Amino acid sequence: MRRREFITFLGGAAALPFTAHAQQPDRTRRIGILTGITGEDEQTKARTAAFLAELQKLGWTEGRNVRVDFRAGGGNLANTRKYAAELVALAPDVILASGSTPVAALLEATHTIPIVFTIVADPMGAGFIEKLSRPSGNATGFMMFDYSLSGKWLELLKQVVPTLMQAAVLRDTAAAGVGQFAVIQAVAPSLGLEVSTINVGEPRELDRKVTAFAREPNGGLVVSAGALTVVNRDLIVTLAARHKLPAVYFDRTFVAGGGLMSYGADLVGQFRQAASYVDRILKDEKPASLPVQAPNKYELVINLKTAKALGLAIPPAVLARADEVIE
Repeated sequence: MRRREFITFLGGAAALPFTAHAQQPDRTRRIGILTGITGEDEQTKARTAAFLAELQKLGWTEGRNVRVDFRAGGGNLANTRKYAAELVALAPDVILASGSTPVAALLEATHTIPIVFTIVADPMGAGFIEKLSRPSGNATGFMMFDYSLSGKWLELLKQVVPTLMQAAVLRDTAAAGVGQFAVIQAVAPSLGLEVSTINVGEPRELDRKVTAFAREPNGGLVVSAGALTVVNRDLIVTLAARHKLPAVYFDRTFVAGGGLMSYGADLVGQFRQAASYVDRILKDEKPASLPVQAPNKYELVINLKTAKALGLAIPPAVLARADEVIE
């Protein structure tokens, strides 16, 4: 999706009341946006609209004092690298990057242009920053979750399905899926569970692997964070339903689309927070002085209709903890 098409659907954001909190610069500033998933994805639209709306509240208006260039990798590593290079060549004042793969591609392309990231699971482990409190380089931003959260997914699945004996972890190896699996694997023995991996890639191969796993009894799925799990979101939810596999996801959009349950942060909210960092950088603060922030709240979302279709009775204690129940 190119910039002109992208800004069209965000026209509503431009109609928001303008509040001049920022001192207006004499020149138009330039912001790049790079996401690892598709520009047509509804969550991409919602998150980026929230970012631009918050920017406008801070005094930055598209077409008035800021220009936005948008690129989407669509879950394709080569495209993500290509678009990262394109954005860097435009010499923007700052780039908003969504996902670990886009951040890695951008840091290969530039060590000087400021980068504000969102939806990154492990920025230190990935080598994007040196320290959470003082990132040191040209990148800072917002972690998708505290890394220990990955183990909570498996614990939650076992609580909901006490007969569970094994779980397959769907992961995007180009992102942080390997590290997330390490945390899950460490928790598994205490729950009496055997875990395995399914690397998410070509849809037909994913279908084959999930179908093979489903032949074994007492199994469930843990869907970890990554661009490829998002790109294949509808297929993953469909496969779980077809094979009657209980599944836990990292983001509520899977549950809204028919998945069983999710536990994760408010990712739209992260983009609003990112606007504040972009604003500060446009006012000449350096990424190295802006601490990387982790979410301070996680949300449990449960789809009772899906639970019923799977023949599951959600334990009252789990229901009581839910922040949202879809019926």
